[in-house]
Amino acid sequence: MEIDQLITYSFPKEMPRNADYTVRVRRPEGEWEELDTLLVKVDMHQVREASMSRFDFAGVVDIEVTCHRESIEQVEIRPLSSALIPVVEGERIIRFSLDRPQKLSIEINGDRFHNLHLFAKAVEEGPPDPTDRGVAVIEPGIHRTEILFAKLKDQVHTLYFKPGMHHIEQVLLSIPSNISIYLAGGSVLVGSIVCDRVEHVKISGRGLIYLSDFGRFSAFRGVRIQYSSHIEVSGIAVIDPPHYSIYLGQAERIKINDFESFSTRGWSDGIDMMSCSYVEIDNVFMRNSDDCIAIYGHRWGYYGDTRYIAVRNSVLWADVAHPTMIGTHGDYDANGDIIENILFENIDILEHHEPQEGYRGCLTINAGDKNIVRNVVYRNIRIEPFEQGRIIDIRVVWNKDYNPVPGNCIEHVYFSQIQYAGSDTPASSIIGFDESRMVKDVLIEEFYMNKQKVTDAEAGKVNIGAFTDHIRFL
Repeated sequence: MEIDQLITYSFPKEMPRNADYTVRVRRPEGEWEELDTLLVKVDMHQVREASMSRFDFAGVVDIEVTCHRESIEQVEIRPLSSALIPVVEGERIIRFSLDRPQKLSIEINGDRFHNLHLFAKAVEEGPPDPTDRGVAVIEPGIHRTEILFAKLKDQVHTLYFKPGMHHIEQVLLSIPSNISIYLAGGSVLVGSIVCDRVEHVKISGRGLIYLSDFGRFSAFRGVRIQYSSHIEVSGIAVIDPPHYSIYLGQAERIKINDFESFSTRGWSDGIDMMSCSYVEIDNVFMRNSDDCIAIYGHRWGYYGDTRYIAVRNSVLWADVAHPTMIGTHGDYDANGDIIENILFENIDILEHHEPQEGYRGCLTINAGDKNIVRNVVYRNIRIEPFEQGRIIDIRVVWNKDYNPVPGNCIEHVYFSQIQYAGSDTPASSIIGFDESRMVKDVLIEEFYMNKQKVTDAEAGKVNIGAFTDHIRFL
């Protein structure tokens, strides 16, 4: 394998472009290659047009970005933990190099809403062989399709979606068990992938699921996984779904890796899960106009406790609502659910903007519906300046819009290496509901606000309210 590799993809001409930026990449001393710069909508409060480019590489790559929107007076590359400082050439061009895959936001003159999202991804390891049984390849092109995959299960050796425009009335792509769906770079699927009561399915590649401007699909999700197990989603992106980007219901043994999402509509959460267990989320970039990651118990037709959820090495950007949320929904007709053993680790939070008082919090546990939430760890979380909200929000709640009854308990929550940089305005809350519905045993250590270590509630502007016990700072 070559030390330096660069793989670029061309998307169909029908896909909306954004002319704000020209993006070029090259291997060291190699020829420049121009990337497709697609239009992605952001922020439900006031929908605006940002940009996105993607490519794969190994080794080192040089990047050149030309801004056509305005002259460059100041430029910032986020997450700030990337520590990337570009060289500005003249009034319009910036250059920098990468030596590892990263998911970045390039912001000119402080503009977060007309920015360039640049996803420099690792070269794929072991993409599926299209000649293997049970492999379906979606080749470059726009595909409006609902294929009868039942035939694939036992009768079809390999299925290709050929290049071009495919018009079929329905837009649900139902996948049977033991199938690998591969969206090749440059492919665009206009529709929703559904895994319903199946197992051992892999959805991967470098293609897109695109649902922007398709209002009649108002209840559609990018990928829906329900009553299923051993499902993997990797490498793809979901653009502007009317509902969730990835939706998990009563599913287990799920892996989501190297995934990107943009959304701009009400209830267009990123990844939501109801009554799920053993879910691993790694290396995702979520820019959503509702919760980026939400972890619940029972809701709708999904029943059971939720446990063993890990979210790692990811970038979360909530233009609306919470970057992370745990606990709202549960089986209130019975004894509630147990939501336990949850980990958020090595996370960059780039935005949180929520004007509604009851829906604020970057790191949020709101236990409702008789739920017990316990054994939650937040470790190595970097929170950048955000517009409006709280840093930590831990509450047993009765949200009458969603909860017929309050939650039961939140206990054993651990915060470690939490860094916030921004204004002094954001506060945090830790509050129980009553003497029988308490928040207990919360430990906060290595919590920094603007590089100042927080050693008590007052220093961290943490409102420790009634019906709490054993809330400690180290």
